[in-house]
Formats: sequence, structure tokens, C-alpha cells
Amino acid sequence: MDDIRAKLLVKPGSKLKLADIDPESTPGCETKEEGLARFEKNIDRLTVLQYLLYAEGQRSLLAVLQGIDAGGKDGTIRKVMSGLNPQGVTVTSFKTPAGIEKEHDYLWRIHNAVPRRGQIGIFNRSHYEEVLIVRVHNLVPENVWGKRYQQINHFEETLVECGTYILKFFLYISKDEQKKRFEERLSNPAKNWKFSMGDLEERKYWDDYMEAFETALEKCSKSHAPWYVIPANRKWYRNLAVSEILRQTLEEMNMQYPKPVADLSRIRFE
Repeated sequence: MDDIRAKLLVKPGSKLKLADIDPESTPGCETKEEGLARFEKNIDRLTVLQYLLYAEGQRSLLAVLQGIDAGGKDGTIRKVMSGLNPQGVTVTSFKTPAGIEKEHDYLWRIHNAVPRRGQIGIFNRSHYEEVLIVRVHNLVPENVWGKRYQQINHFEETLVECGTYILKFFLYISKDEQKKRFEERLSNPAKNWKFSMGDLEERKYWDDYMEAFETALEKCSKSHAPWYVIPANRKWYRNLAVSEILRQTLEEMNMQYPKPVADLSRIRFE
């Protein structure tokens, strides 16, 4: 069985051209049938690993999901996290900063949402918006957002040193696939609410966003907080890839159940 994780990793220090990656591809998996079977096994295993993470209570896992509009962030959360206990998972969706968030530095609200020990946290968008949309739309000068790559790297390194494992997933779809998904939102009454005129406006900046993503992935994929480019045109493969990387990472944490607080051999029930 091929190692999907190794195939999708953005190697630290490497150059990245998204145009060289096929969003339709399925690296490490030959057929949909194989992918669906592996995905179901991953879901079952994640259920066990989440319980172990919670019981140990010493570390946490943060999964960051980024992607262009209609890239599949919501669908990934719904499918990949389907077997997890909601008590041990937090999902945070980051919108435009508002209220008290605007009165702090851009990482304040991110740090506030980092999962507690024993928990899995999922970010639907994240601090990377500060080098993506901010860059594309010139919301702050380049001499401001240009410093944020290093700030983000230091921030993530601090989290890792304090016990939070970080995985970052860029859900990569083609421009044609985005168009197809937008058209589905328009044609399906149950999905009309998901469509926004702003989606069409943002689509005009496709090339600028791809360039911004490439820079962020190159500068911020580190051994302690790696980026993975997930070919996401095929939803079944997207789900397989994310679930497999999560499973492998949790297994490598070598978690242990805590020792009982009492000598259980001496317990007797009347």
C-alpha cells in the first residue's frame, strides 16, 4: 500500500508549483473502491485513537483546512470527523475579524481557539487568511503581511513545543471543478443558501490566490507543522487522504492510557 502522506507532503524548503499537481489525481490509491474501503477503516481507527488521546490527556491535535471557495472544507469536516465523539472535538470557522478580535493582534483569536489537551481541533480557514486574502486584496501593505510567514512559523512552533500536533491541509480543486460546484449550488434549492455573489467576485482572483497559496505552503511547511496538498476534485479521495494522514499521525504519537489512581486488584464489590 502506497504512503499517501509522503506523496502529498510539501517538503520543507522545497519549491512548489500547484500547476504541476493534478487536482483529479489520486496518489497512493488506484481505485475508488479501494479508497472507500480504506477510508472506512480509517474512520473506525480514528474513533479508537481519539478515545486514547482524550484518556491520556497530555497532548492535542490541530487540523487546519484551507482552500479556495467550494474547495470542500465543510464536506471534509462532515465526512472525516463522522466517527469522532463530539465531546472531544472543536470546530472553529474563522470569518472576517469583528468586535474584540479587531482590538487584538491577528493571532489572538487563533490562539484562543487552539484545542485543549486531549482534544482534536479543526480550523475551517485559519491564521493563513492573513497571508492569503489580505495579500490578494492588499488589505495591509506587503511590509506587514510579508513578516507574517515567520510570525506564523514561530507561533506554530510554540504550540508544538507545548504539546499540540499540527497538520495543515490545502484542499486543491481546479477552476473548472469550482465552477461545477458553484453551478450545483445554484441548481439545487437545498444548496442555494451556500451561494454568494462574493464567490463570483473572488473567482476573478484565482491566479492571485494560487500564487498566495504557493508562497504560504513553501514558507510555512515545516517538519513540526507540515502542509499537505490534497487533490480534492474527487471527494472520496480527499476524504481518504485527510483521514489517512490524521490516523498515521495519531498512531505515531504512541499514546498510552494513564495508570489507574488506585490499586484495582484490591477493589471488591459487595
